Amino acid sequence: MIAILTAVRFGRVSRSSSVKETHISKRWHDFEHAIREYSADLYRFAYWLCRDRHAAEDVVQEACVRAWSAWATLRDPGVTKSWLMTIVRNESARRRSRIKPDASLDEVDEVHLPAVPSCEAGVETAQILARLPESYREPLLMQVLGGFSCAEIAAALGTTEGAVMTRLTRARQALRRQYAEPLRRAAG
Repeated sequence: MIAILTAVRFGRVSRSSSVKETHISKRWHDFEHAIREYSADLYRFAYWLCRDRHAAEDVVQEACVRAWSAWATLRDPGVTKSWLMTIVRNESARRRSRIKPDASLDEVDEVHLPAVPSCEAGVETAQILARLPESYREPLLMQVLGGFSCAEIAAALGTTEGAVMTRLTRARQALRRQYAEPLRRAAG
């Protein structure tokens, strides 16, 4: 498949295949345009799901490979962004299910643990977001980081708009409670 795309892209295809070349070339152009347009959003979403830069890059790369394989099945170009985000989400879940822990916590010596990062505010925010249930965290991140509407989030998650709005409201309420808790303790 890659050899065909490369041959088409660099004009090494015979004239008898010009119809096929035009079709693949148009598909490739549309795909490349979509990836360039949404790559930053895809990476940000993958990063929040994985919490690791390298893992997020791998997830986005795998998602792009899967998206290209299924590009011909995309019927409505208006849902391209949510379709790509769904693929990233599924690829992240697939990756999590394949990863097995290397060692138990009992076997890890404190000396081998990485140093604690000094960027407290970012870490605190990430920790608070991580405490949210995934069913609340995912739509919130899709809306805040990805700029999705409730309808797009519902389509990506396979649920209704009402359910998405409920999850978003509950996520925001939980965040308010979590941010207010340290303030109450400090004032207390």
